[in-house]
Amino acid sequence: MQATALMQQGILVELTADIALTAAKLGLAHKLPLADSIILASAQHYGAMVWTQDADFEGLAGVRYLRKEPT
Repeated sequence: MQATALMQQGILVELTADIALTAAKLGLAHKLPLADSIILASAQHYGAMVWTQDADFEGLAGVRYLRKEPT
């Protein structure tokens, strides 16, 4: 329930041609999977910070990468 409540606080953003082109460039430059490059391009477009535990984002500008703790 808490996760659902947090997700409802977000906003839905459109994948524009400009964001898609930026995503393609970022994907090639950083060898990112498609979804990751779209997330990063969208964040850059809207001036947002990406907070993630996805190691594909480690070291990228505009990203706060938090390493997963072993369970």
